[in-house]
Amino acid sequence: MNLKRWFAWCCLALVVVAEVALFRAYRENDALSAELRNTQGELRQASTELADLKNSTAGLQVADISRLRRQNQTLANQLNEWRTVAAEYDAESRSNAEHLATARLALQLQGAHLDQVQAENQQIVDVSTTVISRKTCINNLRLIDDAKQQWAADFNEPNDATPTEKDLAPYFKDGVLPQCPEGGIYLLNRVDQVPTCSIASHVLPQ
Repeated sequence: MNLKRWFAWCCLALVVVAEVALFRAYRENDALSAELRNTQGELRQASTELADLKNSTAGLQVADISRLRRQNQTLANQLNEWRTVAAEYDAESRSNAEHLATARLALQLQGAHLDQVQAENQQIVDVSTTVISRKTCINNLRLIDDAKQQWAADFNEPNDATPTEKDLAPYFKDGVLPQCPEGGIYLLNRVDQVPTCSIASHVLPQ
C-alpha cells in the first residue's frame, strides 16, 4: 500500500514537473514566436528600406553619372581648347625660333662685315699713318740738311766735316732737333751727304 502510494506520488510529481516543463516550453515558444514575428517585421522593414535605398542609390547613380558626364565633357572641351592653344604656342615658338635664327645669322653676317670694314679702315689708317710719318720724317731730314748746310756756310766748314747735334741745335726752335715720328734714329753725316734715318723707307732724295 505504501509502495503504491509512493509510486502515485512519484507519478504525480512527474506530471507536475512535466506540466511545469511544458508550461515553460510554451512560454519559451511564445517568446520565440514573438521574437520571430519581430524579426520578420524587422526583416520586412529592412527589405523595404533596402529596396528604397536601391531605388535611391540608382537615382543617385544616374545623377552622378549625368554629372560626371557633364564634367567629363567640360574637361574634354577644356582639353581641346588647351591643345589648340598649345598648338598655336608651338607654332608661334617655331616661328620665333626661325626668326631668331635668321636674326642671329644676319647679326653674324653683319658682324663679319663690320669686322672686315674695320680691318679695311684700320689698314687705310695704318697706310695713311705710315705715309704721313714717312713724309714728316723726310721733311725733318730736309730741315736737318738745310741746318747742316747753313752751319757749314756760317763756320766755313769743309764738305767732309760732320756736325754734331749741338752744332745744329741753334738752327732749330727751342734748340731741339726734330725726331722721327716712328722712332727712327737720325745720322747727321758729312756736309756733302744728306742725313739719314734708320727706317729704310724714310729716305731724303739726293
